[in-house]
Amino acid sequence: MAPHHPTPPTGPGTPALVDFTVDLTAQEVLRRAQVMEALGSDWDPIEVLRGEEAAYDLLYSGLDEEQQRVYEDLVAAGVLPSRGGGRAAA
Repeated sequence: MAPHHPTPPTGPGTPALVDFTVDLTAQEVLRRAQVMEALGSDWDPIEVLRGEEAAYDLLYSGLDEEQQRVYEDLVAAGVLPSRGGGRAAA
């Protein structure tokens, strides 16, 4: 089966390949500025992190015995971080 993008032919009469480079630095700076503008001046990253922590605390609270066992297995395997001093319900 032939590849989708075969190597272009080379030799006499074939055009040379041209190095093509695009600098996206200015576009990235503009994108970041637009993100910060969309977040607004009242955006508080510390408060956002506190809210995420509270959401995780709720997510892992009130687990039954089987759910707690699975949670502890996932913590032991390094899939989830330990929360609440060894118990999911903090």
